[in-house]
Amino acid sequence: MLTPLATLRTGLELRLGAGARAWLHQALATAADAPHHVNEPGLPPWERDFAQAGRQCGPHALRPEGEAGVAEAAVPPRDPADTARVLILHAAAPDTATLARLYEHGTAAERRAVLLALPHLDPPPEREGALTLVEDALRTNDTRLVAAALGPYAAAHLDAHQWRQAVLKCLFTGVPLSAVAGLEHRAAGDGELARMLEDYARERTAAGREVPSDLHTALDLARFPHTAEGPAAQGTGTDPGALAAPGTGGAEAPEAGEAPDSHRTPRSPQEP
Repeated sequence: MLTPLATLRTGLELRLGAGARAWLHQALATAADAPHHVNEPGLPPWERDFAQAGRQCGPHALRPEGEAGVAEAAVPPRDPADTARVLILHAAAPDTATLARLYEHGTAAERRAVLLALPHLDPPPEREGALTLVEDALRTNDTRLVAAALGPYAAAHLDAHQWRQAVLKCLFTGVPLSAVAGLEHRAAGDGELARMLEDYARERTAAGREVPSDLHTALDLARFPHTAEGPAAQGTGTDPGALAAPGTGGAEAPEAGEAPDSHRTPRSPQEP
């Protein structure tokens, strides 16, 4: 489910100290004014704010957790700098070429923010250009980038083959399937996904390796049409009892650190 921008902004402001809130308000005002400065030379001011969000909204800028209002913020947990950058991108409404430039030349955190912002942008980015960014992120070994790529935009626009491969990529790299937006809807009754998951489970079992518990969650969805909108169920011909029992460890949440961008996997995921 896509969290409304107003909710994201409220949650962020509740967490920021006074100085950081003042910076955020100025940054959003600057970004909203971006269309009036399109033809001016040099780097647009809002792009400098986009780059500086990590410092301006970093851990030092947050209010103490015990302070009134912070613990009660009913918003999904997200890195404050990620949220600030998403809000800046929405306010600036950049075209797809600008998004691609920010992604290609940005840090891992800046690329992550571009991906997270895709479903929030108005007007929306060009589909082909935006999917190029999503596909690039899915080829990396940066688990936080992979998770960001599989948000609501990917759920709505990746084709069936790409989406199935992305689900397997999560299992390979330890990204929790809870990060995959729209999993219940897209996996429901997907016989081909069920076959791929069963094959992967057998390979893991034959190699004496643990089968991620997340796999069984996705497999249950793929075997049966849990949602009315999901694709029709297709039989896989595999006895459920033939699969290994779920592992006790399961897929763990990625660490806060990010893998180097130079380490990329092939377009078709392979067992690490």
